[in-house]
Amino acid sequence: MTFDVLLQVFTPAAAALFVATGVGLFYYFQYEKQKLQDKKEKELESRSVGRPHVGGPFTLTTHDGKPFTEQDLLGKWSFVYFGFTNCPDICPAELDKLGEFLNTLESEYGQVFQPVFISVDPARDSTVQMKKYLADFHPRILGLTGDYSSTKSVCKAYRVYFSTPPNADPKGDYLVDHSIYIYFMDPDGKFVEAFGQNGTPEDVVERVKKEIGEWEKGAGRRI
Repeated sequence: MTFDVLLQVFTPAAAALFVATGVGLFYYFQYEKQKLQDKKEKELESRSVGRPHVGGPFTLTTHDGKPFTEQDLLGKWSFVYFGFTNCPDICPAELDKLGEFLNTLESEYGQVFQPVFISVDPARDSTVQMKKYLADFHPRILGLTGDYSSTKSVCKAYRVYFSTPPNADPKGDYLVDHSIYIYFMDPDGKFVEAFGQNGTPEDVVERVKKEIGEWEKGAGRRI
């Protein structure tokens, strides 16, 4: 086909049709892209419907003496457990369980998890005591402690009951009654699930994998 013939075929009407088709395709793909985005957002919203509002702002200190807030949990999947270092049996058992399922999960996903142990006994659980206590558990568990007001505030945010009185004696020999759950939070800081004492490490791993898969599908990304 010669250049003259091409000029005859590519008339102003044909050019207009070509441009109109191109514009139409552009807006069509923009529309489909927006539909896909809206679908993802609705899927994320539907997953959060019916879930309790757990978690919120807090300011505590790590067992290494560094400040730590809820913002430091963002960007990773987190496991939050409340207890105290003088706990005779339940807390050690739950922290051992946490370490067991954490090893399994990190062997597949890598270090995309942040496990934390928040003390509900501020009178006795100093940063030094927390560091000494956690040396017997998984090395990536981060101990968090604070004064009574900070402890009460974070427990309220996570809906955790604890019986420590505000005037507790740092040298006293007492036990602390408290809620026994490992809270699982997503990378956006939103509550996903609470694992109780009866849940096995295998149960936790299965549920966490399911939640990670759904979150990644909805968010369109991995951590």
